[in-house]
Amino acid sequence: MAEHLGDNLKLLCSHYRSIAEVCRQLAINRAQFNKYLSGQSRPTPYNLKRIGDFFGVEDYELALPPEQFARLIGARAGEASRAPTRDPLQRLLQPLREHTGDLRRYCGYYFEYSNCMSVPGCVLLSLVQLWEEDGVFLFERQERQERAASGDDEDWVRCRYLGAAFALHDRLFLTDYESLTLNEMSQTILIPSYKSRITRLNGLKTGVSSGDRRNPACTRVVWEYLGAEINRINAYRQVRLYAPDDPRLDDDIRQRLAEAPLKNGLFEIE
Repeated sequence: MAEHLGDNLKLLCSHYRSIAEVCRQLAINRAQFNKYLSGQSRPTPYNLKRIGDFFGVEDYELALPPEQFARLIGARAGEASRAPTRDPLQRLLQPLREHTGDLRRYCGYYFEYSNCMSVPGCVLLSLVQLWEEDGVFLFERQERQERAASGDDEDWVRCRYLGAAFALHDRLFLTDYESLTLNEMSQTILIPSYKSRITRLNGLKTGVSSGDRRNPACTRVVWEYLGAEINRINAYRQVRLYAPDDPRLDDDIRQRLAEAPLKNGLFEIE
């Protein structure tokens, strides 16, 4: 089995964002998994079954010659794509998946600047990652807001939003939900860039404030492109609330967020 296992596992892993993601979901040590990929080691029967169950293949199929295994996986993928789904939500969204434009040029990391919905008069800086997975464009947005003035780590409220992005009729639509509390959703609409190099994107974001009244609100939003790969730790350190006159915010950001006759940059629906 070790002769072909590595090549077949590499093919299966290519359908995921990274080998690290596969190892996390399998709960298998990355160094040990690398030995499987290189053919230096064979999984125990227990791990072999876990790997097979995870990828939806039989144990013996992992030992097939790579060419035969690739044909087998390709045939199954074709059958799965032709089979009607019983999930009503997936059926509902399928036309969007088929008609969305190509967002690959927008994939990467961004700082998102918006007028904070829960603390009017402040600018909220968030960290966003947009990526492609199996032809679908997904994104993650990290937020944190200081609960007290002490600055202690315990006094920060953290939010993690997960969502999907679509390009429809010359606009970028992004819908997400708060994955830690599952108590809210938001939508962002961005104007695409026609420049050869993406710098900043303008748009609007709708959602609710995190206050007791949970008021629906709408704010201008700016996405600043950081790159395809970044130092996430350094970027996350900048995620927080800022005063509008904070020198770390440049004049262009302030102007873009204020381009509307809105109180505190927000629409609020009573």
